[in-house]
Amino acid sequence: MAQATAQPSVAAPAALPVKAILPWAVFFGALMLLALFFVGAEQGATAIFAGEGVHEWVHDGRHLLGFPCH
Repeated sequence: MAQATAQPSVAAPAALPVKAILPWAVFFGALMLLALFFVGAEQGATAIFAGEGVHEWVHDGRHLLGFPCH
């Protein structure tokens, strides 16, 4: 007599609607643009904050990403 073997059922991944992802994508995109500004352009004429504080905080990251600063 042949014994029936039960095959495990594989659950399909749940689809994520675009309406659920879009606000988070916009938020993190804006956050990345802000970070890119501080690393790449927060110095000199485009500075938001006076002084060299922000420049010193992002100095190594600036060189790592290829932005010249001095």
